[in-house]
Amino acid sequence: MVENSIQLLRAEAKRIRLDMRSGAYDGQTSGMTPGLAQANLAIMPKEYAGDFLRFCNSNRKPCPILGVSDVGDPMLPMCGDDIDIRTDVSRYWLYENGEPVGEVTDLKDHWRDDLVTFAVGCSYSFEEALINAEIPIRNIEMGVTVSMWNTNIQCEGAGPFQTPMVVSMRPMTPAQAIRAIQICSRFPDVHGAPIHFGDPAAIGIEDITKPDYGDAVEIYPGEVPVFWACGVTAQRAVAGAKIPFGIGHKPGHMLITDQLNSQLAVL
Repeated sequence: MVENSIQLLRAEAKRIRLDMRSGAYDGQTSGMTPGLAQANLAIMPKEYAGDFLRFCNSNRKPCPILGVSDVGDPMLPMCGDDIDIRTDVSRYWLYENGEPVGEVTDLKDHWRDDLVTFAVGCSYSFEEALINAEIPIRNIEMGVTVSMWNTNIQCEGAGPFQTPMVVSMRPMTPAQAIRAIQICSRFPDVHGAPIHFGDPAAIGIEDITKPDYGDAVEIYPGEVPVFWACGVTAQRAVAGAKIPFGIGHKPGHMLITDQLNSQLAVL
């Protein structure tokens, strides 16, 4: 029975990826396929991949790796069945020398034989566990992309990859925040426990109503903002390195994998 449910869930994930591949869907993925991991993307020429791997391994909180492609291979079999990274994400951002130069819905005209893809863990995975614990997730309730900010928390650098951390935020009561710390500590491969809650200015956020990425959400009386390390750090690192060419996903428009969130948990 459980195996049938997993097969159905993975079939739904594949259907969504095929809708993205055909251009039938180009929206955000928050709340989709609960039970399966979603991933951030960082794609770059092979000569930078070694340094980027070191960057991720030195900063596992924001950049936990779920999969890495072979050079020039657009398929990611370790992440799921028939995943073609050129088409199976709803929106991509293109970078040249660190500057954004375009937003596209597929990479057919931009793929190169020297590219390496990194799939980096996403906070959408632990949101399932929080919902199961009856902790509300405001961005899902509002049907919007989670709020994300650049911070003053410096990551450990590797080669050209030097960047402050990006964080995502979910408002909660203090009691919910404490419970969230306990729950998310079991998910080190998808950002783990929150890194901060309370005063946004303490981590360099000047205006909690104006996220750098994603959408603003309401914070109700009696709630505090709770911040997690975010995988968008990976693509900020790619942009900050000013490498000649790089690709990321539009924040909130994730790769839906076949990997079970439960397999990412430490019991």
